[in-house]
Amino acid sequence: MAGDQHYDVIIIGTGAGGGTLAHRLAPSGKRVLLLERGDYLPRERQNWDSSSVFVEGRYRAPEFWYDAHGHEFPPEVNYYVGGNTKFYGAALFRLRPQDFGEIRHHGGISPAWPLGYDDLEPYYTEAEHLYRVHGRHGEDPTEGSASAEYRFAPVEHEPRIQQLSNDLDKQGLHPFHLPIGVDLVQDEHGRATRESVCIRCDRVDGFPCLLQAKSDAQVICVDPALQHENVSMLTNAHVLRLETDPTGRTVSQVVTEIDGSTVQFSADLVVVACGAVNSAVLLLKSANDRHPQGLANSSDVVGRHYLRHNNLALMAVSKEPNPTLFQKTLAMNDWYLGADDWDYPLGGIQMLGKSDTEQVRSGAPRWAGKVSPGMPFEMIAHHAVDFWLCGEDLPQPDNRVTVRADGSIQLALDEKNNVEGVNRLRHKLQDMLGDLGMHEHKLLDHSIYLHKGMPIGATAHQAGTVRFGDDPASSALDVNCKAHDLDNLYVVDTSFFPSIGAVNPSLTAIANALRVGDHILDRLR
Repeated sequence: MAGDQHYDVIIIGTGAGGGTLAHRLAPSGKRVLLLERGDYLPRERQNWDSSSVFVEGRYRAPEFWYDAHGHEFPPEVNYYVGGNTKFYGAALFRLRPQDFGEIRHHGGISPAWPLGYDDLEPYYTEAEHLYRVHGRHGEDPTEGSASAEYRFAPVEHEPRIQQLSNDLDKQGLHPFHLPIGVDLVQDEHGRATRESVCIRCDRVDGFPCLLQAKSDAQVICVDPALQHENVSMLTNAHVLRLETDPTGRTVSQVVTEIDGSTVQFSADLVVVACGAVNSAVLLLKSANDRHPQGLANSSDVVGRHYLRHNNLALMAVSKEPNPTLFQKTLAMNDWYLGADDWDYPLGGIQMLGKSDTEQVRSGAPRWAGKVSPGMPFEMIAHHAVDFWLCGEDLPQPDNRVTVRADGSIQLALDEKNNVEGVNRLRHKLQDMLGDLGMHEHKLLDHSIYLHKGMPIGATAHQAGTVRFGDDPASSALDVNCKAHDLDNLYVVDTSFFPSIGAVNPSLTAIANALRVGDHILDRLR
């Protein structure tokens, strides 16, 4: 590859962290190179086909990882411009203020962050505006203060979900409009109507958006950044390792495989944003004489404290038909921090994308006899109301990403870590079904999103493997997400999380990338 191979900043990865950082740096005029392992995701009919996306795994990376026992499993990872945001549900929550402090759970301690909610709040607001989040502050009593309202009004509930919201209100609970990043046409009153959703976004949750109406990192950040002459991107560029200068304090080369050839790049600053697992793997594979345990790993925390949420995907069966097309508009956090009968956090409830016949059929015969003998799949899907229950996983040093002798990835995970809270949350929901117009006690496992039988493979909310902190003995990064051990290495995906809370991590990754971007701009000046 001809030309000057040195840049001001190299960003490895184009997801919520890397893509957003590129957008932040683009107007500066500094030379920025994005290195993306994958290519642009093809826009094709299968983008919105349930069988292709969920059953066949058409867009999932064709690779296998290994669990602690050496058993292989297919992880839920996708290598495309925009990273995993191409497939996320675009639910863009802030962490609660309490999530930044130490919280005692039934299963242990969720540690404090080295910064507080107020430090991140201005960037949360900016992230919500940038990613076109539709919502309304003040509806959820657990949320923190907001310096500005959402720029876009919440997406209206369709009739069956509005009835669910009303019924939850009658129970003395506090349902609220789920904050979601989508591009919708608003009516003359500024409302995002369900008609515009039906036309443009009925396949947001877990699907790539054929119309590019979902606020993913490619659409929102990468493509606009590339309009600047100083920003460039190489796709199908797999970074193999990072090399340092003789002092070990500076990343001197980014060794990359492109079209079967090895190419080296250099930059004043190098930013890793490959996802919590692959970022840790890259640092571990970059071990050298100065960094025998891997880069940024004098503390031996790189790869450790792997986090994901304790999730349950559940389907209730409505007594009345549920013709909702866009269901992902409601959430509830009444038991996020505890309950009258439980002193520990349970987690949050939100709606999933609406089940269709193919998704229901893929779960047979497990569901068939439970709902109604002889009830056709089409009828089950027409009455389905789908919930996503999210509880907090806790950091454990032995929940760990390592690299096997052959270079493959091994992921050790305690799948029963702190699950009591989310199990109690399930019972709370199940006990209310009759009052919510559902068939009582028919709350069915709907784990197509979790790849039933291999929950370790559900890596969509991965975090925590390169944690930040004030103490170099117990963290890999400082508060600005720069490696303690190196002068020019940063990590800006969800790897930096010391804890994960019980809400989707994407908005926090986006807000932090904006924050770190400001720090990098100051440094480059």
